[in-house]
Amino acid sequence: MNSFVRSYHPYISPNDPCPPVKKKYYATPPQLFIGFQPRGLPQFPLHKALMRGTLWPIFSPEGGREE
Repeated sequence: MNSFVRSYHPYISPNDPCPPVKKKYYATPPQLFIGFQPRGLPQFPLHKALMRGTLWPIFSPEGGREE
């Protein structure tokens, strides 16, 4: 499972008047899959790392929030 996009099947209520969405998708950040820092990988400064929620500036196909 190395894809950053995952899916799940939500509960579909029999009383819901709207048409059901049978499969939903969500994105996972790449830092969830790195348990250690590879040699030579640059790090954010402490303040910026706390703001971004990750230590490493890793590429994510989803993009991020604008600062």
